[in-house]
Amino acid sequence: MTIPQDPVLCIDLHCHSTASDGALSPSALVERAAERGVSHLALTDHDTIAGLAEAECAAGIHGVTLIPGVELSCIWKSRTIHIVGLDFYPEDDGFRRALAQQNENRWARARMIADRLNKLDVDDLLEQAIAFAGGDVPGRPHFAQVLTGAGVVRNAAQAFKRYLGSGKAGDVKAYWPELPEVVNWINAAGGIAVLAHPRKYQLTATKLRALTADFRRVGGQAIEVSTSGQSSGDLGFLAELCRREGLLASQGSDFHFAGAPWCELGRITKLPDGLEPVWHSFRQPILNPASA
Repeated sequence: MTIPQDPVLCIDLHCHSTASDGALSPSALVERAAERGVSHLALTDHDTIAGLAEAECAAGIHGVTLIPGVELSCIWKSRTIHIVGLDFYPEDDGFRRALAQQNENRWARARMIADRLNKLDVDDLLEQAIAFAGGDVPGRPHFAQVLTGAGVVRNAAQAFKRYLGSGKAGDVKAYWPELPEVVNWINAAGGIAVLAHPRKYQLTATKLRALTADFRRVGGQAIEVSTSGQSSGDLGFLAELCRREGLLASQGSDFHFAGAPWCELGRITKLPDGLEPVWHSFRQPILNPASA
């Protein structure tokens, strides 16, 4: 069962809008969060802050406090890892240049996927994928939609099995920067770097401990202890990692679309006792009114 963090504050620090791979516009996302009792929200779209301005306007209308956020892709020991940046200065020039480079990396990957799939003779493959992505950078799910629509495959699952899944022609690894560089971008912009959903990388306990230790050594400050779809065992293990490395604890639903009750805005398992919440270290700390 997932429950809000406490009766007064409902804090969700990981979610996505149509600015990356979410189904709701930034304003609709904020409205949905407000309807579900979220008091503080971080919009953390993948490698972009394009949705923040719209989300900020909606937050003012719906009485939600919006925290600047982003989810950045990077490489650690040849694996793609995601780092959430929170409470940074969105107008920081260096950070904006870094995001522009991340965006170009995504476009380069999309063009390479299209090149590799051109043998399938689907007309305007890249253009169609861009349209499915709402005019933004298409990912493999958007290419799967194109292949399905063209009758090359029956459905998205078959598209991944034949052409887009691991080891297939369309499985193009992105040109992401290394972990220390991405953490430095966030820190230099005045933000807090958070290791996102650690149990989703399919790492052994030993490797996850190594990742967490490396993350802390290069300047990482927090780890997502509570996120959607994890067991009580995962929660306890991540809490132990958090304490072991002296990191702050974060939480977030990782919401992408409606209709998945296990991954809903604001419905997050309470953080275990004895952890220091990351929001206590924001430039404007979020404190329970009863203890403020």
